[in-house]
Amino acid sequence: MAHPRFGAHTDPTFRSAPRPAWEVVRRVSGYLRPYWAMVVATIGCAVLSLGFGLVYPRLTRLLLDEVIGRGRSEWLAPAAGGLLGAFFLREVFNSLRIRVNNHLEQRVILDLRRDLYARLQRLPVAWFDPRASGDLMTRVMEDVNSVERLLIDGTEQGTVALLSIVGALGFMFASSPVLGAVALIPLPFLVAGALWYTTTAHSRYRRQREASSAMNALLMDNLQGIRQIKAFGRMDHEDARFAERANELREGTLVVMRAWAWYQPAMQFVGAAGIGLVLWVGGAQAMAGRIEMGALVEFMLYAGMFFYEPIGRLHGLNQMLQSARAAAARVFDIFDAVPERADRTGVLRLPVRGAVVYENVGFGYGPGRPVLQGIQLAVQPGEMIALVGPTGAGKSTLVNLLPAFYEATAGRILIDGQDIRDIALDSLRRHISVVSQEPFLFNGTLRENILYGRLDATQEEIEAASRAANCHEFITRLPEGYDSRVGERGVKLSVGEKQRVSIARALLKNAPILILDEATASVDTQTERLIQEALDRLLHGRTSFVVAHRLSTIRHASQILVVRQGEIVERGTHEALVAGDGLYAKLARIQNTTTIEESFERLGV
Repeated sequence: MAHPRFGAHTDPTFRSAPRPAWEVVRRVSGYLRPYWAMVVATIGCAVLSLGFGLVYPRLTRLLLDEVIGRGRSEWLAPAAGGLLGAFFLREVFNSLRIRVNNHLEQRVILDLRRDLYARLQRLPVAWFDPRASGDLMTRVMEDVNSVERLLIDGTEQGTVALLSIVGALGFMFASSPVLGAVALIPLPFLVAGALWYTTTAHSRYRRQREASSAMNALLMDNLQGIRQIKAFGRMDHEDARFAERANELREGTLVVMRAWAWYQPAMQFVGAAGIGLVLWVGGAQAMAGRIEMGALVEFMLYAGMFFYEPIGRLHGLNQMLQSARAAAARVFDIFDAVPERADRTGVLRLPVRGAVVYENVGFGYGPGRPVLQGIQLAVQPGEMIALVGPTGAGKSTLVNLLPAFYEATAGRILIDGQDIRDIALDSLRRHISVVSQEPFLFNGTLRENILYGRLDATQEEIEAASRAANCHEFITRLPEGYDSRVGERGVKLSVGEKQRVSIARALLKNAPILILDEATASVDTQTERLIQEALDRLLHGRTSFVVAHRLSTIRHASQILVVRQGEIVERGTHEALVAGDGLYAKLARIQNTTTIEESFERLGV
């Protein structure tokens, strides 16, 4: 589905080729449309500020030639006062411009970040597999800022610079040059202002960086947990959480910008007032015949302030444009990536009983890279299907096709007689729980992690699921109980504890279809026993797919599938397969305490 602001671009690749400047401007300009009034106000304030600035050289010439040159001393104070008034009004509009511009800037950044994050949430799991999370973080954070600078600063500064150049040319050719002066009187005030800003800025920037750090932590957390987010259908929930963090960053940044909105115009006014004061004093000297003609000053001011400086600013804008083009290409790579299939009109959202059928299913990660082929499987509601096979046989890929983490490239998968491609993704995944070999916990409390299974669950339901998962006892021993924080990726818990928490989460979700992908791997025997007890409760009454770690855990499976090189080479109950002379029978004869993978290695498979 095309992004509403960026048009129909669905290139599945992830290249960062340079984009033409016109394309960059066209595609990002949509973010300014909702705030057209703020754009007009920003440019209007900038033009008014420029207009009062352009008055300065002409008033200077009049002061020197008409007032001072002709000896009209009674007009000296009013003329100098008018000059100071022009300076003051210039900085008033400059301050308004900065304030409006800052709000516009932060609103655009918020919108762009939210849209980009929402897009990431809706890309398929396969899209994330080859990509580094840190790179995606950079695109969302730093590259978005570069694109925003093109939007705001480029629009405003470019317009003002062009108007300044045109105005200066007109005045320069219509005027004669005047003498310019530099004021040193404001220097102590400028130094004092700089010291104030420097010594008070730390707390403001710290707040901004802390807000940025919190948003980065949530983003990295969620990128690493994208499977869980999709499995539990929590995309909208995560959108809301991210929007909250992004809004906190916006508010922190506005605190920094608010101080700058007062400081920068005030310092500009002090410096400019110094020039006016020097001209006032110099005017008295000129009346004594010790200064040059005012026309030269006028000319030099127009040339220096309103001609050469804007030209230099345009060079800077061009450099910004080139930087923004590179950043925009990286941002557009995400917007242009093909999202998960869009739900069609009339998609099914029926309750799931749990009957699953694979009809001649095949899958490959790319041309010439088949992973599964000819998978035929029929599962009745409540049956347990176990998958065994050597590492890389395609077991995990086979079960990952069921919640549509990956789309089958051949055949079809049916749930209760309906093709999963005709079932809405949120409805499909709401009826499937996943417990993986490497359980993922979010950087929050134990309560929050278990609640991920069902956000509206009560404390009693949380504790019931925890007891069934054999984790309530160790949780209550912690100083803060269910409010204990688990750290990033659950680093404060052992592998077995994390696994039991993930089982409690799946129990709380209470989905009719369950996927267990080597859920007892990488734990000691005692922990494995606790996990297996919890899994037995979780499996009860559910259609389940179990990628086995040990044969002892799947002896009572309704069907055992032996997968080898992407094909099902044997199937049947444990007793039937052992009675035969196939690969499973050989596996059963040698597997005692070793894992299935180790046993296959011993068999040379």
